[in-house]
Amino acid sequence: MARALLATWLLALLLAAPVTADTRWPEQGWEVVPTSLAYAELLEALRDAVEAEGMFIVTEAGPTEAAARRGESIPGNRVVGVFRNDFAVRTLRLSVPAMIEAPIRFYVTENDDGSATLSWKTPSHVLAPYVEEGGEALEEIGRELDAVFAAIASRAEEGTE
Repeated sequence: MARALLATWLLALLLAAPVTADTRWPEQGWEVVPTSLAYAELLEALRDAVEAEGMFIVTEAGPTEAAARRGESIPGNRVVGVFRNDFAVRTLRLSVPAMIEAPIRFYVTENDDGSATLSWKTPSHVLAPYVEEGGEALEEIGRELDAVFAAIASRAEEGTE
């Protein structure tokens, strides 16, 4: 009887629990910003925001357009690599292996409702495995880039004028 009551109470508690955010994204090290912008709008706004924050798009890749050329239809999906040479030079001076992480990437994904989401691994999280070699100075680069990436995301979320 006590077990049945406990099981019923646990089930009720689970059913009453709030629905969690999109579980596709790991919590640790990720920032995920759902927007009201359409995929193409968010991608354009991201490009503009990168430039406005003094950074550069180094790479872009995504399967959506290639799939369309093959007759496949998939939601918009684009990885945009962002970096700047002064950060590269500073990072290399501290840890050659850490440069494998550059450029650090934003990820633009199209949602089922036509809106798009901007996500990224925070630069400090991306660079964390190299901090033992690069020390406090590499941690500082990560924090600086965290602020830059957050500013880019904020501008992009607002959209283009």
